[in-house]
Amino acid sequence: MRISELSTSSGVPVPTIKYYLREGLLPAGESTGRNQAVYGEGHLRRLRLVRALVGVGGLSIAVVGEIIAALDATVEVTHHVLGVVQRSIGPAAPPVVDRDADDEVAAFLARRGWEHMACDPSALALAGVVATANRLGHRRFADLLDGYADATAAIAKRDLDYLVLHSGPEEVVEDMVVATVLGDAALKALRRLAQRDTSAGLLREE
Repeated sequence: MRISELSTSSGVPVPTIKYYLREGLLPAGESTGRNQAVYGEGHLRRLRLVRALVGVGGLSIAVVGEIIAALDATVEVTHHVLGVVQRSIGPAAPPVVDRDADDEVAAFLARRGWEHMACDPSALALAGVVATANRLGHRRFADLLDGYADATAAIAKRDLDYLVLHSGPEEVVEDMVVATVLGDAALKALRRLAQRDTSAGLLREE
């Protein structure tokens, strides 16, 4: 298909597609002449992935570029490769530093048997979240972590079951990205719905 047809099939404007091509988010099409190329189903699939990461996942073009590079670098699925992809879409370093928060998160990790992940970017980001809560006077926030961990452990199991059982070796890394990024967005929406439902039974309607 020509770029105009790719645009029609994907719903992505031609200038945006050209931008993604320049940024390396889409592979070049097969040249058919000067300034002309054709694109296949692989381009359409990749384009939809990029749009999902940017539009639904809220990721920057730079981060999406890192993810695409990881996807293109290997088709061998290992625990390490999944970790690399996960870190590319994970939280940034903690914005604040607080010794009490660091100690609280270290104790939490020890309770969970997760001490080996103390330097993981997500653990550092968690310490930043607790530090921010402490600065806002919400020092009881750290008490929520064990309950959150219990709930998210079950979610993580569902994520990995979904990937392992329903994805082929050539798809699992891409599916890991989709499940994580879109899963995060879905969990945020579901949490809001659950909070509203729960509040209806606890708080008086105005």
